[in-house]
Amino acid sequence: MIWIAIIVAGLVIDQLTKYTIKSNVKYGDLITVINDFFYITHHENRGAAWGIFQDGRYFFIILTIILVAILGYFLYKSQSKMLKTSLSIIIGGAAGNFVDRVRTGGVVDFLDFYIGDYHFPTFNAADTFIVIGSIMLLIYMIFIYKEEESKEKEDTEE
Repeated sequence: MIWIAIIVAGLVIDQLTKYTIKSNVKYGDLITVINDFFYITHHENRGAAWGIFQDGRYFFIILTIILVAILGYFLYKSQSKMLKTSLSIIIGGAAGNFVDRVRTGGVVDFLDFYIGDYHFPTFNAADTFIVIGSIMLLIYMIFIYKEEESKEKEDTEE
């Protein structure tokens, strides 16, 4: 049940932050949080990360359904809390952007960072959840999964 709560929490946090931005920040405005580094803005992205594949609404809707089904399968089958947590966070983020794509055709982005002369692509809470969950999944795959596999081999050799 905790895994569903994580998914729902990710979806709700994402949608609440986007609603707050849409209600309080004019499209295109830039609100300084940390000068020359971090701003709040209001943009819509009809593509994927970094604005690639613009106007791929139906492609992304179908892709999200397929990927969430696959991740959901592994979430259901896994016994690892780390794997279940990472997958739940990813699914929650994907669900947040999915709702936007179905409702409006694009996602609301509002977190805007500048690192020196580099302007990092604007993103949202759902994107953050997807990245955090993906990093956790990578850590699981590199460090934990191999340990579980080694333990199974040791058990069968004894």
